[in-house]
Amino acid sequence: MASHRRPKQPSRARVYVFTAAAATAVALSAQPGAWADPKPSVDDVKTQVDGLNQQVEAASEKYDGANERATQLRQQATQLQDQVARTQQQVTDLESGLAAVAGDQYRTDGIDPAVQVMLNSNPQSYLDQTASMQMATTSETAALKSLMDQQRKLDQEKKEAADTLAELDRSTQELNAAKTDVQGKLAAAQQLLASLSAADRAAVTADDHASRSDVRTPIGLPQAGGYAGSAVQQALTRLGDYYVWGATGPTTFDCSGLMQWSYAQAGVSLPRTSQEQATVGTAVPSLADAQPGDLVIYGADAHHVGMYIGNGKVVHAPHTGDVVRIADAASIGPIKTIRRV
Repeated sequence: MASHRRPKQPSRARVYVFTAAAATAVALSAQPGAWADPKPSVDDVKTQVDGLNQQVEAASEKYDGANERATQLRQQATQLQDQVARTQQQVTDLESGLAAVAGDQYRTDGIDPAVQVMLNSNPQSYLDQTASMQMATTSETAALKSLMDQQRKLDQEKKEAADTLAELDRSTQELNAAKTDVQGKLAAAQQLLASLSAADRAAVTADDHASRSDVRTPIGLPQAGGYAGSAVQQALTRLGDYYVWGATGPTTFDCSGLMQWSYAQAGVSLPRTSQEQATVGTAVPSLADAQPGDLVIYGADAHHVGMYIGNGKVVHAPHTGDVVRIADAASIGPIKTIRRV
């Protein structure tokens, strides 16, 4: 006979534990953002923005170099194509001339030369004509061979230039994509900035906005002569102009663009990027030995450059959102090298 026991009822203690746990779960789930990541601190936001600014500037300098190289290769490819076209025309003209000579030889091939001499009313003229024909044939054949060899060489150079140009175009596209990604991260950081209080936001961005003294030529700068002194004076005329990546003046600049423009006004040509500018001229041992006009290169990857103006200061174009301004040379970041142009 089956047993009909009543199921055991939970104890009051167990009921209480279950009820309390459920209530806690409901309360937590009802709280907005209960499981969200903690809000970043002001220091975290500043660190993120500073890091992104460096990434954007480094990407900009790489883009500048790739773009400059691509421009050079486009010009080189155009010159090669023009040269190949001229050579091809020369080859075509020679082929036409050689075809005419071959036709003349073919038409006279069946007649014995002795008979030709006897039949000709002026044998000497005939002999001169024959010698001239043979000389022309030899000369034009050699010229044709030379020009064909040259054309093959030019075709190879054109192919190499086209391949390199295509590679640089792809590289530039990749750099643009990378820059877009960095700018997207920067936009995210700006959203974080917007979530801060006005006071905290001002504290984070304090270094990103030039003070009145930063955009005025300081008093008591050492006077420098020559093209270096002229470059310094030109750079100082751009104080307050906005940083724009890829810009080389005359009213917007990136860091290396400001250096290139300033020295160009003094009659000196500098390479385009901060990485290239880190190799010009001669090395200066330390900041204590720097003179006005020296290029101060920052970062292990040489992603930033400023111009020393004396009294421990540089003029530079910092990054997107900032303007050309003056800063303590040692405050910008680790110095990779100082170059005297």
